[in-house]
Amino acid sequence: MEVEKQTVSFENTEIAFIYKSNSELKRAWWLFSLMNNNLLVKIGTRITPKLFDIGLPIKGLVKPTIFSQFCGGETMDECAVTTKKLSDHGVETILDYGVEGKENEEEFDKTANEISKAIVFAGYNHHIPFVSIKVTGIVRFALLEKMHERNDLNENEMAEWQKAKDRFYSVCKTANENNVGLMVDAEETWIQDPVDELAMKMMAEFNKEKVVVYNTAQLYRTDRLAFVKRSIAEAKAGNFYLGFKLVRGAYMEKERKRAQELNYASPIQPDKDSSDKDYNAAVTVCMENIERVSICIASHNDSSNLLGVELAMKKGIASTHPHLNFSQLYGMSDNITFNLAHAGYNVSKYVPYGPVKDVVPYLMRRAQENTSVGGMSSRELMLINKELKRRKN
Repeated sequence: MEVEKQTVSFENTEIAFIYKSNSELKRAWWLFSLMNNNLLVKIGTRITPKLFDIGLPIKGLVKPTIFSQFCGGETMDECAVTTKKLSDHGVETILDYGVEGKENEEEFDKTANEISKAIVFAGYNHHIPFVSIKVTGIVRFALLEKMHERNDLNENEMAEWQKAKDRFYSVCKTANENNVGLMVDAEETWIQDPVDELAMKMMAEFNKEKVVVYNTAQLYRTDRLAFVKRSIAEAKAGNFYLGFKLVRGAYMEKERKRAQELNYASPIQPDKDSSDKDYNAAVTVCMENIERVSICIASHNDSSNLLGVELAMKKGIASTHPHLNFSQLYGMSDNITFNLAHAGYNVSKYVPYGPVKDVVPYLMRRAQENTSVGGMSSRELMLINKELKRRKN
């Protein structure tokens, strides 16, 4: 079948910001201007969590600014307004209950229940094909660390781990029943192995007839391209579908610092070019196995997204193929998201929601990322400026 060759450009700011009013664009410009200041971000990301912890009333400052830029709302009902607005322009949603950092069984049960509710909600809203889960939202970080190190668990820890597995299984089962994809977020390298093992086990169980469970590979790690290739081989041998969200990574500074402090080789690529090379290689190998692998190219990098488009055209893969997906974070890289949607590709925004105080860790990562990674704030400012000037003419 001849696949229509739809040209994609990420330079069209009229399409990129079609869903934003002038006032919303100006607010985004102001916020990215602040995040372009390294010192301001360094101070802000340190004191904001502490101000929330001591009970100062700063929610009124955070919610209409950085929260509204990067989160869909505090509740699913608030988030529904955001996801509908995206859907009106052909953009789907990966819904994320963004609460992190809890450390007790009651909170873990609460998070698992909230994710299950989000899955049911997504099942009734076809523009929300995916829900994400962080395994650290349903089990203690320290327990994952102990398992990653292959240390023996005591009786209480074994019972704790069984509860965590039961939560995870229940969420996967709910996703399967509601025909919603479940995307398992990546974690730090020193707890990732048990997360990978859980994800692979659930894929082997639930991905026999369709892709329900997706794992995430952080290609800024030196070992992840090989991991992607091994996973594809395992899926073929086990006769199940593999789901992979490909990202570059979110913990680079923390990873390098820990490796230096504990005197072991850094698991992070030596430079950006190496990350880019492995990322694009992972995109290529997944698309070479598109009938077995459902890929989500979750990237803010123009060239990696264009690679996905070019490979689809070259291999005769339709833009609407259910195994070909693109995604960017809500509040960032609208030039990529909305231009891909305009060209007919399956593209989504990763949209977190939750109480403002509880999603602060996520918001602080976004602030740091926009300051430190490849001039993200500068790029966003350039695009917003371009669109504001266009609207004046």
